[in-house]
Amino acid sequence: MSNSEAYDWRRLEAAAEHPVWVESNSQLVELAAHWRSLPLVALDTEFQRVDTFYPIPGLIQLADDQRCYLIDPLSISDYTPLKELLEDRSVLKVLHAATEDLELFMNSVGALPQPLFDTQMAAAYAGWGFSMGLSRMLESFLGVTLDKEETTSDWLQRPLTPAQERYAALDVAYLPAVATELQRLLDEQQRSEWAAQEFETLLAQMPDSDPDGVHYYKRFSQMYRRNDVQLAALRDLSAWREQTSRHDDLPRNRVLRNQALLQLIDRWPQNKPQLGRLSEMRQRSLRLYGDTILQIMQNAERSAAENPPEPIPQPLHVHWAPHMKALKTAARQLAEQWQVPPEVLLRKKELEAIIRSRSEQGQYQLPAEMCEWRQQRVGPVLLEALQALESK
Repeated sequence: MSNSEAYDWRRLEAAAEHPVWVESNSQLVELAAHWRSLPLVALDTEFQRVDTFYPIPGLIQLADDQRCYLIDPLSISDYTPLKELLEDRSVLKVLHAATEDLELFMNSVGALPQPLFDTQMAAAYAGWGFSMGLSRMLESFLGVTLDKEETTSDWLQRPLTPAQERYAALDVAYLPAVATELQRLLDEQQRSEWAAQEFETLLAQMPDSDPDGVHYYKRFSQMYRRNDVQLAALRDLSAWREQTSRHDDLPRNRVLRNQALLQLIDRWPQNKPQLGRLSEMRQRSLRLYGDTILQIMQNAERSAAENPPEPIPQPLHVHWAPHMKALKTAARQLAEQWQVPPEVLLRKKELEAIIRSRSEQGQYQLPAEMCEWRQQRVGPVLLEALQALESK
């Protein structure tokens, strides 16, 4: 973070009282050229996501070394300069709890901010705490109290009130200073590479690997015992729902609730009246999609024969409870030694994958998706704990 000392949080705090609105394509072009000359910018977003599948951007906030800016998605029609900024790897992008912001950038701007520095994730590796909110972080680090009154604001209204503008601008005003201190601590603790790898992993996981929803059904782990026809129906129904939700920009539960999906497989209705008697079937879903749902279920047997569904992974048997306990205990002991939250070292899916990897000879393997630093520093401790259990 070279030259990051120039990002004085008090100056940016004062600038948040009168943030600069970016409301034209030409203005965005000019400012983005300036932002790309800097070592870092801080970013945040405000959006609405009540009746839509995709978030509706209401505001994009940015802080540089001098000012706070409010980029207006309701006025900007060409995001190319912002896209180029996000993809410019010479400019560090600082965000807090970035997952939802990343989704918005990916869907609305067509790019992810790279390189990324997520202050919430970095705080965990620096030992500040896990899943730390921005308000608590600022109170602890800067002695600043954020006003929370605008948290549930309507960010699509125009004009925004002065209080909304200030609230939005302050969300980015402090981030450069926080990131600078966190980076200093990570360097001092020799954990910078840990955080950097986790940031890259987060970015790598953002692109949707299943846009058609054909694997969505595997999330219903309680259905693992079902036969191929039932699994094919569950697969095809959840895939249809995913495609419909995305095409019509509707929340999944507005198309078909999860509980309704499971009830369909349990009750297997044959006609509209039977479908309508399902307690989890909303009238809107019945009216708009009833015929389609029944058709998918009627085609399930043929679908299973032509395209056999992959099995849903069976939940770990209670037999493996001691193994899971041994892994968690080992990780917690290591977390105490390193003075980091245990959640930093524990990933439930990875722990399950380690247990499932057991060979006939009682050997275990680390999952490939585990970050390199955790494979090198945490992995041996976990494997040793399992081997100790095997030798008893």
